[in-house]
Amino acid sequence: MLTLLALALAQETSGIAPDQARYEAGVAALGAKDAETAASELEACVELAPGRVDCRWELGWAYWLKGDWQGVVAQWEEVKRLEPGHGVVDRHLPTARGNLQVQQMVAASATNAPASVRAPVPEGTTLTLRAVGDVMLGTDFPQGFLPPNDGAGLLAAVGPALMDAELTFVNLEGPLCDGGRTNKCGDGDNCYAFRSPTRYGDYLAEVGVDLASTANNHAHDFGESCRLETEQTLEGLGIAYSGRPGTIATVERNGLRVAMIGFHTSSSGHNLNDTATAVALVEAVDRDHDIVIVSFHGGAEGSKALHVPEGGETFYGEDRGDLRVFTHAVIDAGADLVLGHGPHVPRAMEVYQDRLIAYSLGNFATYGRFNLSGYLGVGLILEVTLDAEGRFATGQILATRQVGEGVPELDPEGAAIDLIRKLSAEDFPGSGVVVGQDGSIGER
Repeated sequence: MLTLLALALAQETSGIAPDQARYEAGVAALGAKDAETAASELEACVELAPGRVDCRWELGWAYWLKGDWQGVVAQWEEVKRLEPGHGVVDRHLPTARGNLQVQQMVAASATNAPASVRAPVPEGTTLTLRAVGDVMLGTDFPQGFLPPNDGAGLLAAVGPALMDAELTFVNLEGPLCDGGRTNKCGDGDNCYAFRSPTRYGDYLAEVGVDLASTANNHAHDFGESCRLETEQTLEGLGIAYSGRPGTIATVERNGLRVAMIGFHTSSSGHNLNDTATAVALVEAVDRDHDIVIVSFHGGAEGSKALHVPEGGETFYGEDRGDLRVFTHAVIDAGADLVLGHGPHVPRAMEVYQDRLIAYSLGNFATYGRFNLSGYLGVGLILEVTLDAEGRFATGQILATRQVGEGVPELDPEGAAIDLIRKLSAEDFPGSGVVVGQDGSIGER
């Protein structure tokens, strides 16, 4: 306090209000990504002028950089109280609250007893799952990109294969929403912002989808209201989801309690690039689930992104994760199956610690707005059978492709089978899966 008082007296003589000087210094530190200095300066601003909404708003961002979610929530709730019509705070506060919920979940799991004491799973119990990558069934923004017949029958050719499992997983690339607004685009001509009508969720339920990841770079295309509408739509259809921080999908099959956690390379979802928090979250979820599935949206994009490199990946300057480090870390923490998507092409698969990692399942059903040339139009349905301990037992690649504007069908040529066989051998010569001519997969 004495330091602040002395500084205040000095600045008064120079004509600069002390709280304004601290505010300006804090904002400058934020611009330089110096979270500690920014927090210190903006905390001083709040202490000097508790009613300054701008100081509290920017202090929230400083805490965001530090990963202090309790601090973010406290400051932004005060912003809402001081200025109910602030507007922007409502777009970001739900994400901060979700990240705070994750921290609280991890802390509670580390100190509290399990939520339930479960009976032993009968010997010989298995779980069979079918999983696909990116799904975007058409968008009404910009106009003209919804499929014929309002999407009815879009998944007809692949529906039986999706339903032929005890659990079915998709990555939902974009929101299911009838409102909201996007800040990504002007008129939308050269912009990739997706919004599928909520009624399209029925098509996912009809083909047996049980689990959906909403952790990707299109989840927020039409704002927080659309993200929440997506979650409400999935809940109404009985589809469990994970993506927004704090959301964990939980289902039961064959007496097994199964969790799915969706990760993305941003704090708007469970953050793939925050390995320490990811590990702690998986450990916490693993304590009261028999099987833990990790889904991630990461890696570079496009036809040149077929291989899984050593080290981190970037795309247009954005950090898209070190996927080898992330996948191995979450398996070491208790994950039993890792399902990747994001590059828009299939990638290699490997077995690590008796657990299967699929680094990218590629595009599956992406109508109207995706480049589907070459391997961008090649997809797959991955069938995986796990034992009761989560170990990889057997697997099968069911090759798919997209025709026309993005209608999925089974691929009689089996392009995904041959591609994944090649990539797995090249990228993971010691641990990559062996792929038979019939698409069956096994350990090397």
